[in-house]
Amino acid sequence: MLDSAEALFSERGFYGVTVRQVADMAGVDVALPNYYFDSKRGLFDAVFLRRAEVLNQERSNELDAALTAAQTENRTIRVEEILNAFVRPVKTAQSSQDPGWRNYCRLVAEVNSSAVWAGMMTSHFDTLIARFIEALHVAVPGVAAKDMYWAYHMLTGALTLTMADTGRIDRLSGGLCQSGDAVDAYRHLVTVFTGAFLALPRSAE
Repeated sequence: MLDSAEALFSERGFYGVTVRQVADMAGVDVALPNYYFDSKRGLFDAVFLRRAEVLNQERSNELDAALTAAQTENRTIRVEEILNAFVRPVKTAQSSQDPGWRNYCRLVAEVNSSAVWAGMMTSHFDTLIARFIEALHVAVPGVAAKDMYWAYHMLTGALTLTMADTGRIDRLSGGLCQSGDAVDAYRHLVTVFTGAFLALPRSAE
């Protein structure tokens, strides 16, 4: 049921999917989704939470490894290392052959761009994101908090547009870029935003 709901929600959005459609796709009785998840909203929350927990753990592990490496080498963590820790689990998920992860990436892109679902992003991701922002303050000391939050805002916008895999860049570039090429897309994302964070004014020093 979760796989079917994930596929449908990622394609049609929350309001474009019925519980009956989910049940039909999953091959189960129409009453079962409500039995297990109470409502369509409960099903939507379960779909979102299932992979959010995995993604958060992988990002946390990546950040811990980067911080440990910097400490072991007696140096400051680098912006590029932080961004790679943030992006690499998404890149791995989106470039995999698992349609579930690709559906989830599109679903996150939709949720992150909607004021209706902003609370889901807050509850599932903000605690970990605060750790990444703290690490970025270490990597580029003296940046005002307001500037850092705006920079993160721009980063997450670019990230979720890439996760959406809309094909827009394919047409715009005349085929030079492929939105489905997650490895290439996230390599460019890290390069661009490493430069952006390093270019932030450091008036708070």
